[in-house]
Amino acid sequence: MNIVMLAAGAGGMYCGSCLRDNALAAAMMRAPGDHRIVLAPLYTPLNTDEPDVSTGEVFYGGVNVYLQQASRFFRYTPRVLDWILDRRRLLKFAGRFTGSTPVAELGDLTVNILKGRRGRQRKELRRLVNHLARKQRPDAVVLPNAMFLGMAATIRKRVNAAVVCQLTGEDVFLDALAEPHKTEAQRLIRAATDHVDRFVATSRYYAQRMAAYLEIDPDRIDVVGPVVTGVDLAATDPTRTDRPPTIAYMARICPEKGLDRLVKALIDLRKRPGMGEARLIVAGHLPRSGPDKEWFDHLAARAADALLPEAFEYVGEVDRAGKRDLLNGADVLCVPATRPEPKGMYVLEGWAAGLPFVGFDHGAFGELLDDAGAGGLRPGLLTEPGDAAALADGLAELLGNRKQREQMGRIGRQAVLTDMSAERMAERMLDIVGQAIQDC
Repeated sequence: MNIVMLAAGAGGMYCGSCLRDNALAAAMMRAPGDHRIVLAPLYTPLNTDEPDVSTGEVFYGGVNVYLQQASRFFRYTPRVLDWILDRRRLLKFAGRFTGSTPVAELGDLTVNILKGRRGRQRKELRRLVNHLARKQRPDAVVLPNAMFLGMAATIRKRVNAAVVCQLTGEDVFLDALAEPHKTEAQRLIRAATDHVDRFVATSRYYAQRMAAYLEIDPDRIDVVGPVVTGVDLAATDPTRTDRPPTIAYMARICPEKGLDRLVKALIDLRKRPGMGEARLIVAGHLPRSGPDKEWFDHLAARAADALLPEAFEYVGEVDRAGKRDLLNGADVLCVPATRPEPKGMYVLEGWAAGLPFVGFDHGAFGELLDDAGAGGLRPGLLTEPGDAAALADGLAELLGNRKQREQMGRIGRQAVLTDMSAERMAERMLDIVGQAIQDC
């Protein structure tokens, strides 16, 4: 099969969807069989903590997309000017400011992308489709999420390829749009579903959630779970006895990931017997400015007032080596997301390092723990959503029982290396795309 996968870059941020798409494409490239896999970035180059397997050419370059939205002039400029604005160095620089614009203000841009050949970025769609039809000639094109469904009809008509659309967590963005763009975006997305051969969600929970949002038969949605490569994340010293009880948080810094609940739980935890030295190490992308930055600055100030300096540390956004150091220096991983998570890649990354997971009992977390469990033991604990006291209870239980958490960690790591491995997910994705090609 000849498959082109499109992946939406997130500027300079380590994005869970980018990491997943890159790891999945790399595993599909390694898979046995006569397959040609191309991973093409959209908006910006991908930022990954493993070797980047995407092509050098970026489509729907973020600078051009923005300028074409803002001015009629840039909707008719020659390719030579667009080419200059699509240079990877410029896109990477522009990507440093990703996240500073409130989602509610991106409604008109989102709607125009969804309009496809009728939108303001139709020049970018024409360039992508011409490239696919003339150079790649794929049997199937995989869209990164539902916000790119506006290109599905044109791809099917011009490229004569099956269209597979991934569903990876776009509901958070779409729900945050302001009206009337929120309703219009949903209308355009639903209208485009007839041009898609298969949908692929990252969890059974999210498949159900998006079947309702898209108003389609749930049988049209398959599931391919989170994809991580975790062989190198295991601790070199699994005994972990030479430090105080340590919690790792490794996710984007924003309210919906629940870091404020975790700080509140830590304050509670340190008042309990044997937990007086418990500490939290936080890693994740934080925008240079904007509402998330203001929210975190306020949270960090509250933590400084309530905790000793050694109890709360923010280490910034970590690369692969930094991720390994963070996980190997902790006893549990905790990301108490306040919104139901569609994939929870960080859960698998923690398991790959031998860490049990503690979080709230909603979204994909329950099925992840169920699927990874062995002998009746799940590799983590889930607590009542939103309840910081219950979260402190779960943390205290695991931090106070070294044998239990190490047993959980071994079960989680074994799952990541076997049933939840990148190779298994790649095999599943190839089967789904192959069926879509047959049915097209």
